Amino acid sequence: MKKALLLFSLLCAVACSTVPGTGRSQLNFMSSAQEMSLGAQSYREILKGERVIKQGPDAAMVQEIGRRIAKSAKEYLPQSDANKFRWEFKLIDDQAMVNAWALPGGKTAVYTGLLPITGDTDSLAMVMGHEVAHALAHHGAERMSQGVLLQIGMIGASVSMRDMDYEDRTMIMAGLGLGVQLGVVLPFSRDHESEADEIGLMLAANAGYNPEAAIGLWERMGASGEEPPEWLSTHPNSETRIQRLRELMPKAMALYREAAIQ
Repeated sequence: MKKALLLFSLLCAVACSTVPGTGRSQLNFMSSAQEMSLGAQSYREILKGERVIKQGPDAAMVQEIGRRIAKSAKEYLPQSDANKFRWEFKLIDDQAMVNAWALPGGKTAVYTGLLPITGDTDSLAMVMGHEVAHALAHHGAERMSQGVLLQIGMIGASVSMRDMDYEDRTMIMAGLGLGVQLGVVLPFSRDHESEADEIGLMLAANAGYNPEAAIGLWERMGASGEEPPEWLSTHPNSETRIQRLRELMPKAMALYREAAIQ
């Protein structure tokens, strides 16, 4: 048992890395090559069932924002994998889908349903910067790594209670599962969202998009539908996000002003 714990500790030490842009330490069992390969495979599978808009002003806007944010990522985060990414930016025709995403390797998509809420180029750049930030910060791989740790922990807890009554053990394991979800998984996801807000804001500002647009964007997002209590959500609520963005705004505006004179 002690040898297993030692091996596990060594594995965690080897898998520890730093998030570009924030300096936060993260646990990641996946290599960049593995992550990007999975991203490319998922991208192909997702696009098979979607109608991609290749021409027109909206498609051109998505392409231009993507080009500038990719360039910004290479400049602002030279320690990241931005230079390794094979960037692609697609506009998907789906008015009912208010969403955008970026997969490892820079495979990014925006749904047409998001455009009425973003409303302008600067606001869309904030969303795309946020999604690209998830990919650059390896959030997907970190969540998978966390899942492995939690699964091992739950198995260990179950084994330690093997002599208990079955019903008591089942009740305790259910309580542990709920505690892990509310106390670990959801806060962890919200932390990722906040980190992507920060990195994405800086990427978009450095690309020459006005970061102040992020405030109005999240005001509109908050008004577009009723939000669940933050502690039950994978995302911070709009008020929390806006407060954090205001704190980051001086740094972002400095990048924006610098980009404007270049």
